Amino acid sequence: MSYTLTINGEPHEVDAAPETPLLWVLRDHLGMTGTKYGCGIAQCGACTVHIDGQALRSCNLPVDAVAGADIRTIEGLDQDGEHVLQKLWVEMNVAQCGYCQSGMLMAAARLLEDNPDPSDRDIDLRIDNICRCGTYPRVREAIHRAAEIMRG
Repeated sequence: MSYTLTINGEPHEVDAAPETPLLWVLRDHLGMTGTKYGCGIAQCGACTVHIDGQALRSCNLPVDAVAGADIRTIEGLDQDGEHVLQKLWVEMNVAQCGYCQSGMLMAAARLLEDNPDPSDRDIDLRIDNICRCGTYPRVREAIHRAAEIMRG
């Protein structure tokens, strides 16, 4: 079946079975490999993208459910890595192995768009992505610093 998907503001024509997970459409059909496969059951968050302004797991979201939606991937956060969160992730050495970080960044970006001054509790409730390296304290600190910078 053919779908037109709006990804990072650009239309993309995709031929895929309706039940094909968005993750595989992004990676295999469109070559957008920034969104990662982690668990395949929407638990770890490595595959987090924004769908119509919500941070959602793409590994079990069928492509037919997102046709017509506004989709933003890590490639659309900032192509040059200049988003305040991306810069702080590097500056503060947030990631260790880095595998989960595109999903973590997408969840953090959505949190800050919804809540420009999150508390530790807000961060803990909204950033439920799994990081095997356990960099949660650095994630929290980077989100707080990003919030400060974004508020001016």
